Amino acid sequence: MNVTRNDIEIKNNKILLNLGYNNHMSIKTLLTKEEILHLAKLAGLTLNDSQLRRLPNDLSSVIEYMSKIKTLDTTGIKETSQVTNLKNVFREDMIEKERMLTQEEALSNAKNTYNGYFRVKAIFSN
Repeated sequence: MNVTRNDIEIKNNKILLNLGYNNHMSIKTLLTKEEILHLAKLAGLTLNDSQLRRLPNDLSSVIEYMSKIKTLDTTGIKETSQVTNLKNVFREDMIEKERMLTQEEALSNAKNTYNGYFRVKAIFSN
């Protein structure tokens, strides 16, 4: 999808992107700089200015592509959440002693232990 300047409008600090297609459907995606930064934070991404300028187009392009699904005729198609036709396979829980390690064996390669436990650096701060 090629987005031109005519497709982009900025109103009230929002980026308005007109993604028209198929002559009968028009999608308008509003993305603010703050929303993009929020999404980046959720994804654990750090964005530079160049990426921040490019992302409204890129994200809107993805949304536009995914919204094409709405144009598909799914009449008579059964809903599914997976396509392999596999069913859940359950087994009885069993202790397999030959696969078990003693506490000493389990801790034998640990870099740091304390009173019979693995000792690791804290990942949460107070």
